[in-house]
Amino acid sequence: MRIAIFPGSFDPFTLGHMDILRSALKMFDKVIVAVGYNSAKSGFFPPELRVRIIQDAVQGMENVEVCSYRGLTVNFCKEKGAGWIIRGLRTTTDFEMESVIAQANRKMAPEILSIFIPAGHEYSFISSTVVRDVLNNGGNARCFLPQNVDIEHYLKLREQ
Repeated sequence: MRIAIFPGSFDPFTLGHMDILRSALKMFDKVIVAVGYNSAKSGFFPPELRVRIIQDAVQGMENVEVCSYRGLTVNFCKEKGAGWIIRGLRTTTDFEMESVIAQANRKMAPEILSIFIPAGHEYSFISSTVVRDVLNNGGNARCFLPQNVDIEHYLKLREQ
């Protein structure tokens, strides 16, 4: 079985992330969307809510697993039996940053390959940073988020 990990902070999961996931599902038997814990960042949504948001977003999609993890992505890949890491690209700046990370991962685990998937042009401007800014300023971010995500519900849970 061809298993890939799609790691990220996904704070929150956007239509751009969904576009990358749909592309990855055309290449792999199973894609694990993995929310990474970064102890240096508190995040807009706590990791547990990010997992729930993604679960809502992918509701009804086959061959998708959603979970969180700590530590190195290559170690998580080994734990899950995944041979590939999916990384989405929006801009050339993304490519430069992701290329460095991919090279480090390849040095640590040469058997695990990084696959870069460009976002569709209609999603290339959407970033979690933009969505957080809209939400922080009371704007309506629904046009940037998957249809199944009730963002107002998660904003209320975040405040509790």
